[in-house]
This record gives sequence, C-alpha cells and structure tokens, in this order.
Amino acid sequence: MTTLTDIKTLEDIKLLVNTFYSKVQKDEFIGPIFNEKIGNQWPEHLEKMYRFWQTILLEVHSYSGSPFPPHKQLPVAKEHFERWMEIFSETIDGLFVGPIADEAKLRAKNMAEMFNYKIDYFRNAAKNNSQN
Repeated sequence: MTTLTDIKTLEDIKLLVNTFYSKVQKDEFIGPIFNEKIGNQWPEHLEKMYRFWQTILLEVHSYSGSPFPPHKQLPVAKEHFERWMEIFSETIDGLFVGPIADEAKLRAKNMAEMFNYKIDYFRNAAKNNSQN
C-alpha cells in the first residue's frame, strides 16, 4: 500500500487535474456540460488548469487571467457545483494528504460558491433587464 503525500510539485498538480477531469468527463450529471463547452479543446483546458492550480497551491505564478468569465454563460445550478466539488474532494482524498491538499479543497469550495453566486447574479440581472 502506498502512503499518500501532499501536493508538492507540478507533476502532483498534473496528476490531480488529469484524474479529476477524467472523472468529470465520464460523470453523467456534469460531464455533458463540460464536454459540450470544451469540445476538442481538452488538452488546452488541462494545460490552463495545471497553471491555475500551480499558481494557487504552489505559488509558481504561471497562470494569468480571470477564471470566471468563461463560466458565466454555462447552464449550471447549485447542484452542478456540488457535484463538481464532490468529485474534486474525492479525487484529492484518493491521491493526497496534507495541508496543501486541504488548501486545494478549501480553495475549490470557495471558488464553486463564488462562481455559483456570480452566475446566479448575472442570470438574475439579465432576467430583470429583459423585463424592463
């Protein structure tokens, strides 16, 4: 049996991202949303996710940009974010243990909550504008 260690390197980040998104792609609930949006751009998306998580967790500043705008128009609700978070936590817990692994789950949870809130906000704003 292998002993789990913490997230320490870019290779660890790649393992996390690749494992997570391979589960997401096969998930019956959120998989179709990701697969339709990303299409054949998975390699580029994964590369971007490596840089994003490397910047957040390892403080190697390889990601620049704003993560929210590409998600703004997605047809998602709270339960989609809950499923995303469930898969993310399962993936982390299956691969890693330690303070950085815990930080990854906390950051993911905060991001999911913020994205859900902002998507709701933009949706409601658009609805209110179209009623005026």
